[in-house]
Amino acid sequence: MAERPTLRFLAGLFHHRWNVPVLAELRRTDGAKFVTLARRLDVSHDSLTRTLGDLVERGWVLRNAGYGHPLRPEYVLVPQARQLAERCLLLTSVLGRLGILDVAMKKWSMPILFALGSGHRRFSQLRAAMADATPRALSLTLKGLQPPGLVQRFVEGNYPPSSIYELTSKGRELTPVLATFEVN
Repeated sequence: MAERPTLRFLAGLFHHRWNVPVLAELRRTDGAKFVTLARRLDVSHDSLTRTLGDLVERGWVLRNAGYGHPLRPEYVLVPQARQLAERCLLLTSVLGRLGILDVAMKKWSMPILFALGSGHRRFSQLRAAMADATPRALSLTLKGLQPPGLVQRFVEGNYPPSSIYELTSKGRELTPVLATFEVN
């Protein structure tokens, strides 16, 4: 079964760890200065610079130099990104409620959870679905999703043995939220 374009979109959205929290914060506050974002999100200057650069390049955020001091611009959402930012706000609130925000914001966590939302998968199936991810990145992410109780691993007893991954009930709570991220 071919993956929907949403998986590729999620991989791009989570490429920078801070994309989703920044979009959520900009939606919550209707714009913010760089320093305000850095303090509220507790993010380093370099990470926030890279993230805002990516969001501006994708056309989701604008640097509003006309607000306040020209060397301290405000960043605002473009109108077309408001719906995406609303989804990011919902996602971060659910992740915060579950206490898994840090684990979930890693690059491949949400795309893997989205891919597993359609049922259990073997490692090779996940690897094929996410061609841009290295096997090591997938393996480390899958291992990282097990301790917080989002993914469980089963080993099939056939020869050679193979691993099957599936969402736990906690992981399935994220499926409806992730399903709202559609490619426009």
